[in-house]
Amino acid sequence: MTTRLKVLISAYACSPYKGSEPGVGWGFVAALAEHHDLWVIVEEEKFRTDIQRYLLANPNFSCCVKFVFLKKERNRLLRKIWPPSYYWYYRRWHKDAFALAQELHARVGFDLVHQLTMVGFREPGYLWKMGVPFVWGPVGGMGLFPWRFLPVVGGYGALYYMGYNLFNAWQMRFATRPKEAARSAGVGLITATPENQIGAEQYWGCSSSMMCEVGLPPDPAQRPTARKFNEPLRVAWAGLHLPRKALNLALYSLAKLPKTINWELYVLGQGERTNYWQHLARQLGVAERCHFAGWMPRDEAIHIMASSHLMLITSLRDLTSTVTIEALALGLPIVCLDHCGFAGVVNDRCGIKVPVTTPQKVVVGLAEGIARLANNEALRFELAEGAVLRAQDFSWDKKAAAVDAIYRRKLAAYEAIEA
Repeated sequence: MTTRLKVLISAYACSPYKGSEPGVGWGFVAALAEHHDLWVIVEEEKFRTDIQRYLLANPNFSCCVKFVFLKKERNRLLRKIWPPSYYWYYRRWHKDAFALAQELHARVGFDLVHQLTMVGFREPGYLWKMGVPFVWGPVGGMGLFPWRFLPVVGGYGALYYMGYNLFNAWQMRFATRPKEAARSAGVGLITATPENQIGAEQYWGCSSSMMCEVGLPPDPAQRPTARKFNEPLRVAWAGLHLPRKALNLALYSLAKLPKTINWELYVLGQGERTNYWQHLARQLGVAERCHFAGWMPRDEAIHIMASSHLMLITSLRDLTSTVTIEALALGLPIVCLDHCGFAGVVNDRCGIKVPVTTPQKVVVGLAEGIARLANNEALRFELAEGAVLRAQDFSWDKKAAAVDAIYRRKLAAYEAIEA
């Protein structure tokens, strides 16, 4: 039997009941608890209630995982006036987490420490300074918004992502702590996407293991939905209605489809761009085919996705997003852009990827991909079955086994240096 390690994890965001970063943190922690004894430092204010509620219902979980909550007062007014001030608070939280980690290490004697969430590369925390084998990742956030697509996201969005690109370019090249943390991790560095793996090599001189940050949801796999003769092609799109999600690319591509293709679009979520996208659908003459469902309980959203025939993902800046893996698990072929985390998840057995060239060419490419699946049900269903199989590659059990292997390699490398 393999020895269980004593592992300290910094997971600022961690919740069994939330998606995005908290769901990433919880997914890894819950899966790794099968392999190791964990001590997990978590932000108190946002996540303590969720975790305690879970532990009350699942008391045996505490045998393998001990949560330590850390609270840091935040300046809410400053955050409202200047949202990037969040990073000042976040860095202070990590400094306190480092002090707490040292206290815990003096009592417990950890075999290894792991910086888990948040996944962004800008803030690696300070656990790498503890003199203990250090693992960091999955790490995301490297790379740039595609410059040619700035006009797609509106005036404010264009200004925002111009600033984002300049800030990211400077930090990737010149920020010292991420580079030092990555080099400290060595074989324990995990990147979330191909783009981040390339960035770690290019800017930090570090090789890494690549691992998608999101995992397979607990819902049972479903048999793909077959499309009946003359049935409309039901296309699903889901996410926050933000400029970078670029639903407008989807609307332009759907408007280009031949009149012979009968289709319906189901848009899940809402946000600041909802009204603009609804107006655009009316301008393009496709509003009657576009159903904006807004926010709804997860089971209702899953039902809409499960009854669809394909998933359309148009995001211009993302990691992988949970909805990608959820769509695969539901047997939805994915038509998406060939970048971000989608490039590493979607392959030719479960979807169609469109090169990120120019907005005009992307619209044409998306339309061609949708039309190809609309006109060939045998191919669409083959990709749907491939999607269900592909989803299994992202189970939390497989991720935990892969992280465990990384832990073992890191310990062996550390011991070889110490010898």
